[in-house]
Amino acid sequence: MEVSREMGALLNLNKPVSAVRRPAVRPEPGYLLFSLAMLFIGLAMVFPFIVMLSVSMKTQSTVFSSSLISLPLNWKNYITVCTDPNYINWYSNSICAVATTIVLRLFITTLAAYAFARLSFKGKDAVFLILIATMMITPETTIVPRYLFYKKINLLDSMWVIVLPELFEVFYLFMLRQFMIRIPGELSEAADIDGASHFSIYWRIILPLSKTVMVTVVLFSFIYLWNDFINPYLFIRSMDKQLLTAALKYFQDEAGANIPVQLAGAATSIVPIVILFAATQKYFVEGISTSGIKG
Repeated sequence: MEVSREMGALLNLNKPVSAVRRPAVRPEPGYLLFSLAMLFIGLAMVFPFIVMLSVSMKTQSTVFSSSLISLPLNWKNYITVCTDPNYINWYSNSICAVATTIVLRLFITTLAAYAFARLSFKGKDAVFLILIATMMITPETTIVPRYLFYKKINLLDSMWVIVLPELFEVFYLFMLRQFMIRIPGELSEAADIDGASHFSIYWRIILPLSKTVMVTVVLFSFIYLWNDFINPYLFIRSMDKQLLTAALKYFQDEAGANIPVQLAGAATSIVPIVILFAATQKYFVEGISTSGIKG
C-alpha cells in the first residue's frame, strides 16, 4: 500500500502543473462580509464627489433635477472658473504657500527626528514626551491667542502667517522618529568612524533611507494645508493674498446662487491632491507600513 502511494506521488510529479488538481480555496464568510462592508463604505465616500462633479456640469435650471447626469454637459462653468483672474491668483497663492511650508517643514522636522532617534543628550525623553503631550491641544482652542500674537508681531495678512506656524508638526516628528529608529545603527557608526559629521550622516545616509516616510509626510501635509480653511480665512484679509480654499467662499458670494459654478470651482481645487496621491501612492503605502510604533 505504501509503495503504491509513493508511485502515485511520483506520477503526479511528472504531470504538468495544469493537470494536477488543486483544492478550491473558498473565502471565509467573515472575509466576504468585511469586503462587502468596505465596498459599501467606499461607495458612500465617493458618492458626494460624484454628485459634485455632476452638479458642476449642469445648468442653473437643472441643478435640482432628479437625474444624476443632465445632457448636454455644461462645460461653461469650468471655463468661467478657470478664466477668472482672482481664481488663478488664489490657486498660485495656495501652491506657493503649501510648497514653501512643506519644504521647510521637511527640513526642520527631519532634523529634529534625527536628533531624537539617533543622538543621546540629557533630557531627550522628557522633551519628547512634552512635545507629544502638545498633540492633545486642539488648534481651535488657540485661535484667539494666535490672532492677538500674529497681530502684535505684524504677521497678519501675509503668506507667512500660514507658513511659519506650520513649519513644525509633532505628529510628523513622531512618524519620522519611529522610522529612523528602525534604520540599523551600524550605518551611522561606520560613517562616524570614517569621520563624518552628524549633519553628513543625516544628509547622506538617513535621508535617502527615509524616502518612503518623507513622501508620506509630504502627502499628508499637502492634503491638510491645501484644504485648510479656518487659518487663511481668519488671518488673511486681502483678497489678492487669499488662499484658494478660503477664497472659494468669496467666489461663491460673487457667484450668488449659481451652484454649478461654485461646485466647478470646488472640483478644480482638488486636482493637485488627486495628482499627488496618484503619483505617490506606492511610497505612501510603504511609508505607512514601515513607520509603525516601535521604541
